[in-house]
Amino acid sequence: MQTHSFNAPFRSQLLGSSDTIYTDLLIIGGGVTGAGIALDAALRNIKTVLVEKNDFASGTSSRSTKLIHGGLRYLKQMEFKLVRDVGRERAVLYKNALHIVRPEKMLLPIFRNGSLGKKSSSLGLLVYDLLAGVEKNERRKMLDSSKTFKAEHLLKEEGLVGGGLYYEYRTDDARLVIELIKSANKEGAMCLNYLEATEIIYNEQGKITGINATDKITGKKLTIHAKCVINACGPSVDIVRKIDNSLYGKRLLLTKGVHIVVPFERLPLAQAVYFDVQDGRMIFAIPRDGKTYIGTTDTFYNQDIESPLTTADDVAYLLAATNNMFPKVNLKSEDVESSWAGLRPLIFEEGKGPSELSRKDEIIVSETGMLSIAGGKLTGYRLMAEKIVNMAQAALDIKPISKSKTINYKLSGCSFDDEKNLEKFIVDLVQLSNIPPHVIRKWVYKYGDNTTLIIQNLEKLLQDSKQEELAYLLCELDYAIDYEMVLTAEDFIIRRSAMLYFDIPMVKKYLNEILAYMTEKLGWSEAETLKQKTNILQRIREATEFV
Repeated sequence: MQTHSFNAPFRSQLLGSSDTIYTDLLIIGGGVTGAGIALDAALRNIKTVLVEKNDFASGTSSRSTKLIHGGLRYLKQMEFKLVRDVGRERAVLYKNALHIVRPEKMLLPIFRNGSLGKKSSSLGLLVYDLLAGVEKNERRKMLDSSKTFKAEHLLKEEGLVGGGLYYEYRTDDARLVIELIKSANKEGAMCLNYLEATEIIYNEQGKITGINATDKITGKKLTIHAKCVINACGPSVDIVRKIDNSLYGKRLLLTKGVHIVVPFERLPLAQAVYFDVQDGRMIFAIPRDGKTYIGTTDTFYNQDIESPLTTADDVAYLLAATNNMFPKVNLKSEDVESSWAGLRPLIFEEGKGPSELSRKDEIIVSETGMLSIAGGKLTGYRLMAEKIVNMAQAALDIKPISKSKTINYKLSGCSFDDEKNLEKFIVDLVQLSNIPPHVIRKWVYKYGDNTTLIIQNLEKLLQDSKQEELAYLLCELDYAIDYEMVLTAEDFIIRRSAMLYFDIPMVKKYLNEILAYMTEKLGWSEAETLKQKTNILQRIREATEFV
């Protein structure tokens, strides 16, 4: 259980003592890659600072399909090593973050004249299981057409020749990042959100020695000196490389992926379904928390990196694909409650379409000494971190190079050895707290053993609010402010709780109460509170209105 604060006063203390920070390793970028690097480096006793110009996980790392998966479709591209590496990482992440990495049964329907044949799918799933080292009880089962339809009666029957049942793992991508950040902070890394790198600084030999930065909360300017700098900015990697005058050779190609969320009762799937579309893409439909989310699209993107938006065409594409696969549901645009759009930072390859581009990661070393890491998948973040920290140690002239220690490191919130241990924790908390089991279960699958910190203020909040639902919500908010570096309403509503995506009615119902609590807790002015409300209303429009 987390025992120390990670909050605004702690951040002010870190930034307030001096205008200059000295460190060995500086990481620019607070997504899953940067967070993974910070933890890996801190565990090797490397003095580390991470800066993120917005909130942690505010970019691609909160806008994925929210799966820890091995990339079954990459077998079609003959990327066997990628499938093996990220497939095996699923088991590592499940062990180390059991509370937020959950087994998800997946059905792969196979149709006559589809892009997937029955024999090739069976062989592909078998190879997938073997490469990924899947446990026997989770290995694929091939079904005939009648058993496939029985497994999911919403499927279209015409042309159905069979299916495959296999396992992936579902996660909350933004929560994975914050657990990594909290763990890195615990191990000694200085992790700072809303600190923007504004200028790169060099020595007389033209080698990178740090950055000038601005605190976007207070406006304070400071300088961070570092012996090694890693650019882990996801879709913005090339922007930083351009500032460094090192944008040559390999470069990024961005593609946009969109997901939409509908009420579960409008698409009540028995399990997640991974299905092919006529244009050759694959789409997931995944039940979660009373909703079903569907995605993703894959289109080239060359617009504003900061705010990719879901368009009416994106929604129409996903609805058409879903209605074709599940003709009984007849989803309409008005069924879409929320959405999100994210960018994939892929390595450009001449002549390849969006879905054909490799998801492999690349490390690019500039003449100034900056290390840039791009590409890769959410599931492979730990291996990416291990590889680049090895390179950083060489740049720092640390000998002998110590090995990564993250493979057996349990992230913040995970003190559980197995499912039985997790279930016992849930049962015990329900008995001790008298909180409804569904609330405790939701919290434990979000915060793990840190749930005990969430409920400590419940009695007072129940007295103040007089509403159980609101008191439970404010318990989460209070914990997020004190222990998860929440500095804005968006941090909590989108990334710590995922309410904007999966419970937008709750956001609309209690937005004023959330803002009032944060205003009192963080000392906001009336103008700041209005600014925060305006921003959330804009985020709601972006998630629900499509042009």
